[in-house]
Amino acid sequence: MSAVSVSYLGIPGYLIFWAFFTLALGLFSRRVYFLLRLARLGRAENRFDNMGHRLMSVLTQTLSQWCSLKNISLHPPDLAGMGHAFLFFGFSLFLIGYIIFIGLAGGFGLAPVIAGTTFELVYSSILDLAALLVITAVIWAAIRRYVLKPARLKEETTAEAGIILLLVFSLMVLHILTEGFSYAATGIAGYLPPLGAALAKLLAGAGISQGVLAASHQWVWWLHYVTILGFLVFIPYSKHLHLLASFPNIAFRNLEPKGALKPIDLEQAETLGATGIQDFTWKDLLDLYTCTRCGRCQDSCPATTSGKPLNPKQVIQNMKQHLLAAGPGLLKASAKAGASSPPSITGEVIAEDEIWACTTCRTCQEVCPVSIEPMTKLIDLRRNLVMEQATMPETAEVALRSIEDRGHPWRGTTASRTDWAEGLNIKTLAEDSHIDILYWVGCTEALEERSTKVARSVARLLKLAGVNFAILGAEESCCGEPARRLGNEYLFQTQVAKNIEILKSYNVKRIVTACPHCYNTLKNEYPQFGGDFKVSHHTEFIAGLFQEGKLRAIKGLRGIVTYQDPCYLGRYNDIYQPPRQILSHMPDLTAVEMKPNRAKSFCCGGGGGRMWLEEAAGQRVSELRLEQAMATKASVIATACPYCLQMLDDAIRTKEVTESLRVKDIAELVSEAALYRPYPEASG
Repeated sequence: MSAVSVSYLGIPGYLIFWAFFTLALGLFSRRVYFLLRLARLGRAENRFDNMGHRLMSVLTQTLSQWCSLKNISLHPPDLAGMGHAFLFFGFSLFLIGYIIFIGLAGGFGLAPVIAGTTFELVYSSILDLAALLVITAVIWAAIRRYVLKPARLKEETTAEAGIILLLVFSLMVLHILTEGFSYAATGIAGYLPPLGAALAKLLAGAGISQGVLAASHQWVWWLHYVTILGFLVFIPYSKHLHLLASFPNIAFRNLEPKGALKPIDLEQAETLGATGIQDFTWKDLLDLYTCTRCGRCQDSCPATTSGKPLNPKQVIQNMKQHLLAAGPGLLKASAKAGASSPPSITGEVIAEDEIWACTTCRTCQEVCPVSIEPMTKLIDLRRNLVMEQATMPETAEVALRSIEDRGHPWRGTTASRTDWAEGLNIKTLAEDSHIDILYWVGCTEALEERSTKVARSVARLLKLAGVNFAILGAEESCCGEPARRLGNEYLFQTQVAKNIEILKSYNVKRIVTACPHCYNTLKNEYPQFGGDFKVSHHTEFIAGLFQEGKLRAIKGLRGIVTYQDPCYLGRYNDIYQPPRQILSHMPDLTAVEMKPNRAKSFCCGGGGGRMWLEEAAGQRVSELRLEQAMATKASVIATACPYCLQMLDDAIRTKEVTESLRVKDIAELVSEAALYRPYPEASG
């Protein structure tokens, strides 16, 4: 790549240089323009807010390569993220080098200005080191892809993948050869750049004439240039399209609370949810171009891991192939008046079983290095199935009808909603609205027998700490979360409107709930409809009571405890420490971590409305998580979610390990311990 001896390409050389460049740029631009036109088939969506923040986040995530490095695992070893970082840093340096040493020096004839300068020697030396890093990364990638063959890359051992690796490897080798022949031909001696200088010494010592060395340099230089242009043209046609799409995709990622789904304007929407590719937004379609096919999402997906038909990587790839195949016809049809509706994705591209297998755990979006959102696309497909086609699993229909008729997804009457509070002397807002805290019980903890013990435990702790609280009682109705995740946005918004009206009528300001699903909905989704309340999860609140000295555990259950991070508490809302802080206050429990945990924690299988759906295919997700818990040798699984509690409790009974393992909500563990208020003022 050296600028030495390429000072004068001659008039024919300059004509060929710019002719090749123009041809390559034309082919590149033509393809990119076509892809942009396809993306514009999607619905409008405003992702241009906070552009300063968006651009800064692109720089911080990409320049630091945190988007790749955040997923590095050493146990078991998985250095793919580091290899990708090497490639990124190396190619970034080479991109600058190409502009300087080929574009400016070759194309604009500035070689005499650049050649032999300290800058050239230093930067070329940096590129030599970068070439070593890139070559190392390419060799490691080839070994992983073609020798080790991890499960997530089985579909990626294609000819295209091999071509890309070969092109990258060739660019690095051609860089070194260009330097070596250049310095050997001009007789420049020295030690910088290290690889080029070392090769030059070998060539000079081989007795090759200066004329042959100079001609070889010219041929290698041109081959290098043509390979660069070929790579440029190949990018938008290949899986490496993500090199172009990743930057805008990260920039235009969702800046709303990550726990919030996008609402539908039910009065204005032409289509409820999505059935065709044009029903998705332009950002959804940009996602399809951005996928690196790294397979991190499928490795982390509980549905995929447990043998369900869903694979988030394949969902994105299948949608991409559908867009590329159907796109040209859709572009033609969009120019004609009265064009026919686009072909349906459901059943044709993505099977209904895939759509309903998603637990909405959000792991796929958490681990994706380039901010792709597979889960939200599946939700949009559910919405169309439910609201427009009236197609859904029978058990989902029963739960949705129950919410509509009785205000909760469970069997039983609304009248039993306060049975759990019998004998606890808990007031309702109708009796006294002058309270500090509304305890939002939630449908599961109010009505599901096992979970009612959690409600009693939370209430006991609040009373013991002297908290002035009340419940809605019979006026409490489902927050709507199951309806929204099952695809019935209309029913969800109906529940939201009803609940916000009740809460505002009592002037509720602060809410505590023990259900992460209620918590996420009330905190992150109710503000979409004007319901702004200060919402705390019971683990946050109880941890605060310990910190303030309003609660203290003297003794309690003995043994080893492991904590199950609920998806809607952890990945959705980044609440990881409060539950662990509470467990640290329990004097007779020793806490150990399950693997995986925190942001990479494994789902219980109950989210996304799966609590009310049959789990016929593959292994039960809850049983997989139970096996991970059993590996810790713990005698107690602590959790902070009624879904996790019920799913893991069922798994314990199925596995017949009730004698050695129990699952309890953190509130139960604290409530069952001997407690006292250390200070009289705790009640005030």
